[in-house]
Amino acid sequence: MTVHTPDAAPRIALHHAVLADLSGSKPKRLVRAMEYQAEDLPGTAQYAFETDFQQALRAAEAGDQLVEMWRKQLVQWDFTENPLWSAASPRTEERRADIYRELAVEEETAKLLDTVCPVPLASGPVVISKDFKAWRTVESKHGREWYWPRYSALLSEKGWSDEAVAGVDLAADSVVERLADPTRPDAYQSKGLVVGYVQSGKTANFTGVIAKAMDAGYRLIIVLGGTLNLLRDQTQRRLDKELVGRENIMGGGSEYDSDYYDDQEWLQRKFVEFGDHPSALGGFDIVRLTTRHDDYKALLRGITALEFEKQEPAVPLYDARNLHRSAARLMVVKKNKSVLGKLVKDLKKIRTPLSEIPVLIIDDESDEASVNTSRPKPDADRTAINQKISELLTLLPRAQYVGYTATPYANVFIDPSDTADIFPKDFIISLPRPEGYMGASDFHDFDSDDPDEQRTYATSNEMAHVRDVVVSDEDDTEPLERAIDMYVLTAAMKLFRRDRDALGEDYFRHHTMLIHESNWVESHRELLSRITKLWWQAGYSSSHGHTRLRALFESDITPVSAGRAAGYAVPATYDDLMPYVGPAVMNISADQKPIIVVNGDKDIETGEADFDRRPIWKILIGGQKLSRGFTVEGLTVSYFRRRSTNASALMQMGRWFGFREGYRDLVRLYIGREEEHGKQDIDLYKAFEAVCMDEESFRRELEQYAIMVDGVPQVTPAEIPPLVSQHLPLLKPTSANKMYNARLVEIRSPGLWREPFGYPSRSVDLRHNTNLWSPVFDRLSTATTDYAYHFPEKGIAHRVTALTGRLAPDEFLDIVREMRWLTPGQFDPHIEYLTAITRGPAAAVDEWIVLAPQTMRGAIKEVALGATGRSFTRWERVRRRDPLFGAISTSRHRSIAIRIAGGLPDSADPNTESLVADRRGALMLYPVVEPRHSADISPDGHIDRGKLVMGFGFVAPASARGYDDRIIRFRTIDSTDAVIVDVPHGEE
Repeated sequence: MTVHTPDAAPRIALHHAVLADLSGSKPKRLVRAMEYQAEDLPGTAQYAFETDFQQALRAAEAGDQLVEMWRKQLVQWDFTENPLWSAASPRTEERRADIYRELAVEEETAKLLDTVCPVPLASGPVVISKDFKAWRTVESKHGREWYWPRYSALLSEKGWSDEAVAGVDLAADSVVERLADPTRPDAYQSKGLVVGYVQSGKTANFTGVIAKAMDAGYRLIIVLGGTLNLLRDQTQRRLDKELVGRENIMGGGSEYDSDYYDDQEWLQRKFVEFGDHPSALGGFDIVRLTTRHDDYKALLRGITALEFEKQEPAVPLYDARNLHRSAARLMVVKKNKSVLGKLVKDLKKIRTPLSEIPVLIIDDESDEASVNTSRPKPDADRTAINQKISELLTLLPRAQYVGYTATPYANVFIDPSDTADIFPKDFIISLPRPEGYMGASDFHDFDSDDPDEQRTYATSNEMAHVRDVVVSDEDDTEPLERAIDMYVLTAAMKLFRRDRDALGEDYFRHHTMLIHESNWVESHRELLSRITKLWWQAGYSSSHGHTRLRALFESDITPVSAGRAAGYAVPATYDDLMPYVGPAVMNISADQKPIIVVNGDKDIETGEADFDRRPIWKILIGGQKLSRGFTVEGLTVSYFRRRSTNASALMQMGRWFGFREGYRDLVRLYIGREEEHGKQDIDLYKAFEAVCMDEESFRRELEQYAIMVDGVPQVTPAEIPPLVSQHLPLLKPTSANKMYNARLVEIRSPGLWREPFGYPSRSVDLRHNTNLWSPVFDRLSTATTDYAYHFPEKGIAHRVTALTGRLAPDEFLDIVREMRWLTPGQFDPHIEYLTAITRGPAAAVDEWIVLAPQTMRGAIKEVALGATGRSFTRWERVRRRDPLFGAISTSRHRSIAIRIAGGLPDSADPNTESLVADRRGALMLYPVVEPRHSADISPDGHIDRGKLVMGFGFVAPASARGYDDRIIRFRTIDSTDAVIVDVPHGEE
């Protein structure tokens, strides 16, 4: 057989027909499928052989059309959840092997496909869900999918990888399949929550959900688009451009009559197009009830716009004979009590029975519709908004509610007694971190094993991207001036790369700097004046200005980009960059307004931050409008000094998170390290670090709890609030006569690191805990031992120098049972587990190895402990989530403990391996002195025991799994689905 070129048109036509037939179904015998399709495709018979396919794959180059076609289909099968043809988990080698088995291809073909289309390693969404009745089948979708295939194709055209598109498909399916079947005779309201990351593309996910839901039959879509016009407008345009489409927007009129008549991308025909009205092409139209700049207004389009047409008047609208022949209605509504009130009023007037309309409510930034638990009194406006959402759900019995948030500790979890009507009783879905996303872990060294003195710009995220802001007083502008210089330098770098890397005129369409100091309008006025003066006095065209920029380029840009440019061009010297500085300054100063203030004060807004309508190269001064939901495009330099007492609010202010393709190495965060916070200063960077670590820990927990045991969920959404209370123990149901429906009884942790954060703050309690642990310190070895855990695949090793001891299981259990905590009962779920493996009928631990890590270099800080007053390393930690600590331990310590308990494979270190044994746990001790008490330590290391925190972490034996594979156990107080239940006084 002759060798054929990889791009032979007949071969492409043949494989296109084969894959079109296989799309949406199971993989089938490839050779038989090729032979079948070749019968109807002239000139393709010679290509209907597996050997030809193999030759084409061998000859294929990057971007080959045949390879891309097969990659798309393989990814679809790789991502499919619970297919009948494979019992293997998605995105695994086992799943891929099942695909090849069904295709009946030779081993050589499988190897070639694996080479050009590797198994995707992307994580899927984590789903916590009640049991639900499956209603979305291949048959139910057949012929009815209209908007989703077009949206999926649009994402691919935008440059999304096949894996990323498949990820949106999977996540959107995970939501839609848990909604009620829109054609079911009896009404059911499903309520869920989707948790993403800050600025990570949640809108793409809910756009996919809307597309799939409309295709399935949902005919009224209400998107609650934030509490500000800016956010609502941004969401409306995104949905119009990528989902609604040109024909639905025009509605038969001229393109110049559209609300986008002056929009550059509208005029360039970049809004999705179908070729005709969808209803004329076998689909259904979308009627917009809100427009780009018009929120929902009573009677604006007339009540008839809300009336649904019935082709079969004798049967309900939700009957398939009516539903799939009716247009969908879409509105993007601001979360404002007046606007929502108008909608509720109009809905009551329409003739279509509200009980017949399948409705989907998407609540973007859903925790903003809840009570603000950081304040002692509920926010009246939020309560009013909540009331209107509740009215909508009452009016529309077929309404489904899906909230979206970026904070796992959303208020809807923390205090469901105040948000009972929107609590996600049916499902909680945690989206995976997207590929290419720059998030919290990219600004912190969470998993770094390098000592401070060994960190480099290439290995340390903090060194690369974070710059300290420490001012002598409020008139000290030096750090701000330096940040603005960096903004100019990075602007020049983008122009340099656009030129040298031939990236195209629109590659860096936006270039922004965000200054975030306050929510107060008066502060913004003063700041605008100050920054305007700094900008025009900077002298960027003068020799003095260039001297300043050269020094910053050589000390900052050059060393960071040397190891982090990811292949993008980097100037060898400042002289190579200098020609681009002038154009960069001109771009920023265009219209003589380099600064935009984005808040609610129209008098001082110098230009609207509308990233959709025009390129923006500006410095933004932001308040509330920029602290939640609004996407700041092209954000490269952030200057952040704003304080917040609320963890969720702090995370939402992290506008520097997002996608930074082509300039990731240029991103800088200037952040306050000594900001006033009540009676003490706060390090905002460390505050962010603590919140981020906590949220990542909780996401990992959700992932563990999502694993089904014997086909049954370990955790239901109603059991999530008491889990959150483990992380935030001070936050409980507000009413004294209310409590969680489910009580967390036991958390099992075989082979897993567990570390409490809620240590007491009262001196009497701290003294009590120190006295409990003192005898253990007396029994520790007098000499230290070096332990290590080697990760050969990473080329790194974790090391710790520690004193060593042993504890009998009963001794450890007695100590933790007697310990006092910030909140009584906080550690009880762990004690339940420790009791079971220590004294239960199936006891699973024989001994605990005790390690007390010791610092052996640098300025050694010690504290005297035990009956003899021996000196031990003390650890300085602050209550970063006051009154809670962040992590006290480090990753370098944890891996050694996990290995000793059997949770990791061989460490390749003889000292560590000498401690490994079956049924053995590991315990690490950390005597902590808070910095505010450091001055109270005497020269010989003694301190009042009421100022010493006895921190610890433990790893139970990996074999101590209990009688089943559950890692968590609840006790239900009430048999209802209610999250919060009323209880008689005295029974709490």
